[in-house]
Amino acid sequence: MAVLSTAMVLSAGYGRRMRPLSTTTPKPLIEVAGKALIDHCLDGLAAAGIEKAVVNVHYMADLVEAHLGRRRAPKTVVSDERAKLLDTGGGCLKALPLLGEGPFLLRNCDSFWLEGVRPNLDWLISGWNDEEMDGLLLLASTVASAGYWGTGDFMLGKDGRLTRRAERTVAPFAYAGAAILSPRLFRDPPGEVFSLNALFDRALEEGRLFGVQLDGLWINVENPEAVKAAEMAILESAA
Repeated sequence: MAVLSTAMVLSAGYGRRMRPLSTTTPKPLIEVAGKALIDHCLDGLAAAGIEKAVVNVHYMADLVEAHLGRRRAPKTVVSDERAKLLDTGGGCLKALPLLGEGPFLLRNCDSFWLEGVRPNLDWLISGWNDEEMDGLLLLASTVASAGYWGTGDFMLGKDGRLTRRAERTVAPFAYAGAAILSPRLFRDPPGEVFSLNALFDRALEEGRLFGVQLDGLWINVENPEAVKAAEMAILESAA
């Protein structure tokens, strides 16, 4: 099993789909079931043995930094994007010097999950093969989720390789906001500001983007309606 000690947490966006909640509160600090979204994320990283989390900030950055300063584990390091929001790929590229030379965990701060039989981050880490992979994504079943109403992102092959959903079709799996990425993925970046999808597409063409299936219930929190759905799912799981 691979040993990973660092993670990147994407938390710099404006959270426009979360309005009006994000008008006065940055999305990472919006609470679901009494806990800020970023704490759901960071607590999961700590449980998986991650020692350092690099967190990018932009919108209401001071509030996010103050919140991080009150946490103990994992150790958090801020990647400051106050001057310019760099999108998901550009944000990771800027943070690479803070992440080290090896593969790292990537987490979106606006999704988490209720664990099944096996801890999902442990399962993701155990699936990493540095020789074959530039990226390994955690994928959620679109029918075993709360707060997600999309048409899916990927098809998952028997060998673990991914293919994109074709236009005007439905795919069984959505990207669950967690991945392991190699710094190799960021060679020859398309610019300063870019989406990770540009790098994922290149890795797909090269046969180096893989996936594993999430065990449990994925909770995707991208708008106020999803907050309600997430809290209902958590209540039902505890019943």
